[in-house]
Amino acid sequence: MAVVTVTNDNFEQEVLACKIPVLIDFWAEWCGPCRMQSPVIDELAGELDGKVKFCKVNVDEESALALKYQVMSIPTLVVMHLGQFRTKAVGLQSKEALLALLKTCETEA
Repeated sequence: MAVVTVTNDNFEQEVLACKIPVLIDFWAEWCGPCRMQSPVIDELAGELDGKVKFCKVNVDEESALALKYQVMSIPTLVVMHLGQFRTKAVGLQSKEALLALLKTCETEA
């Protein structure tokens, strides 16, 4: 599954209405660590296709969403499941760290 670009207009449909866990990457083009995070997310998106949805929110273009989820630094990774906030991590994360974040959704999966 490809990584989905999320905006304020499609957030409800892509994230809140999703029946599987969603990992949202809040990023910006000018952010070096964000560019380093992207290949890790792309790799997991391929491995977890159909089990987890991966989305990206450009904080420069979607500042309202960044504010809503209290994104103060980027990259910030937020995990949502069944429309509910589960957890978040700030800064560059390893593949293993992202998998650990996603485990917060296993109790209801």
